[in-house]
Amino acid sequence: MSNVETKPTELRCGGAVDAERPTGAARVDVLTPRDVPLGGPRAMTVRRTLPQRARTLIGAWCFADHYGPDDVSVTGGMDVAPHPHTGLQTVSWLFTGEIEHRDSMGNHAHVRPGELNLMTGGYGISHSEVSTPRTTILHGVQLWVALPEEHRDTERDFQHYAPEPLLSDGAEIRVFLGSLAGRISPVATFTPLLGAEIVLRPRAALTLAVDPAFEHGLLVDQGGVRLADTLVGPSELGYVPPGAEALTLTNETDDIARTVLLGGMPFEEEIVMWWNFIGRSHEDIAKAREDWQNSSARFGAVEGYPGHRLLAPALPNAVITPRRNPPRH
Repeated sequence: MSNVETKPTELRCGGAVDAERPTGAARVDVLTPRDVPLGGPRAMTVRRTLPQRARTLIGAWCFADHYGPDDVSVTGGMDVAPHPHTGLQTVSWLFTGEIEHRDSMGNHAHVRPGELNLMTGGYGISHSEVSTPRTTILHGVQLWVALPEEHRDTERDFQHYAPEPLLSDGAEIRVFLGSLAGRISPVATFTPLLGAEIVLRPRAALTLAVDPAFEHGLLVDQGGVRLADTLVGPSELGYVPPGAEALTLTNETDDIARTVLLGGMPFEEEIVMWWNFIGRSHEDIAKAREDWQNSSARFGAVEGYPGHRLLAPALPNAVITPRRNPPRH
């Protein structure tokens, strides 16, 4: 998905870390989302929990949009024209609906519930995303992963994976990246990551062993979930710093609760993120924007989209300024 804000926030993100917390119980900070309209008068609104002032990264996860359930007859659904990406991977995960993906590698694929579509931008890629005519309710998450310096100019790539669900202790778990509860995703990543959908039955509790070197974020889609001793409500994201050896999730409602668990090693490189680009300097961003505006071969072309590509917003008038994760206590 593109960040189609007309005045996207410029960010310089760094992974400065504090002294290690003792291993053991989780401490949870709750991040609340902000609403961001994507598009014109019938814009689909997404709820963005990353990045924000309180936190810019969870591991290498640098962007999290949560949308729906949206009645596409009212919102118009998703129609994101061809747009570029650099220095990142996009992770598409749906709960309901269907999205048609086209990219400049020639891939024509569909994003469906319970199936991972992961696109690597690297040095440059472009793609379009459109909800299909079969879609009546559109509901899911769009996530970005920052690529480390060693791999940020890597070749374009596209991977698809449909994880088998694991039933465990009143929960259904789908591990789409990394490993959890004995399940391992075969999808390659450039930094250690975890991504999983976890659905809890009414009043169910689940304790999961996790890597204490990881920081974690639990995005609640529906229901109210107690993460350790902290209640995380719908559309909120509960952040757990490194040190926790296990996470306990408890559904506090009489209906199912659906969550997405993200995790990764703290990403300590400083990055600059603006619009759909991730670089290491203001100059990296300016060059990527110039290449896109000039239809450079860097991004290729998307075939089959019935319309024009997106143009990049104007750059800010000042050099992009630093913004960092807060220190861990």
